Amino acid sequence: MNRAFAAELYVNAIAVAQEAARRYAELADRAAQQGNCTAATLFRSLAQNDERRLAVLRRESAGLELPLLEADHSWHTEGFGAAGDALEIALRAEKAARAFFEQAARTAPDPAVRALAQEMAATEAAHADLITRLAAQR
Repeated sequence: MNRAFAAELYVNAIAVAQEAARRYAELADRAAQQGNCTAATLFRSLAQNDERRLAVLRRESAGLELPLLEADHSWHTEGFGAAGDALEIALRAEKAARAFFEQAARTAPDPAVRALAQEMAATEAAHADLITRLAAQR
C-alpha cells in the first residue's frame, strides 16, 4: 500500500467525518426545535454514524504519519434557516465528499488505497441517498 497516499486519504476522511458529525448534530437539534422529528431522527442517526466512522478511521490510521490537511471540507451553512435549507446543505456536503473520494479512487496508486477511497465514496453516496429520500417526502 502506498502509505503516503493512504495517509493523505485518511487525513481527509477524518476531516470529512468530523465536520459531518458536528454539523449533523447541529442540524438534528435545529430540526427537533422546528418540530421536524423525521429530519431530526435522520440527522441524529447520521451524526452517530459519522462519530463511529471517525473512531474507525482513527484506529485504521493509527500507524500512519498523517500530513497536514490541505483541503477544506467544512460545510457552508450561511443562510441556514428552514428544514429544506438543512437538507440542501447536507446534500451538498455529501456530494462534495463523494466527489473528493471518487477522484481519490481514480488517482490512487494501488488497489488497496483505491478500494479504501471507493469505500469512502460509497458511504458518502449512501448518505446522499438518505437525504434525497427524506427531501422527496417533504
